[in-house]
Amino acid sequence: MRRASEPPDTAASRKTATRADLLDAVYASCPALSRAQAKQIFEMTLEEITGALVRGEPVKLRSFGLFLVRAKRERIGRNPRTGVEVAITPRRVLTFKPSPVLCASVNGVAAEDKGHRT
Repeated sequence: MRRASEPPDTAASRKTATRADLLDAVYASCPALSRAQAKQIFEMTLEEITGALVRGEPVKLRSFGLFLVRAKRERIGRNPRTGVEVAITPRRVLTFKPSPVLCASVNGVAAEDKGHRT
């Protein structure tokens, strides 16, 4: 529920956190690092996460969530407009399960990390 002091949740009032914003946050939190060093650390982190997911390994970030790659089997789908059946090829999909700590933060509840496994 929105608090009275918050602006209405509209597309114009929301800002998307971009790669550049995250890199700036890393740079700002570590004043001993140069901008190039901060970028290198940030890029290496993303490459490690990406590599693990490409290999099919789960990526668990405590107090944040769990990224998983799931294999979906081949199945028959139907075009809702025409009703024509179409074979949907097998594929891998990326899923994300937020941790209880992240969910509480998003909902404005001060949750403590009590050793949750996600």
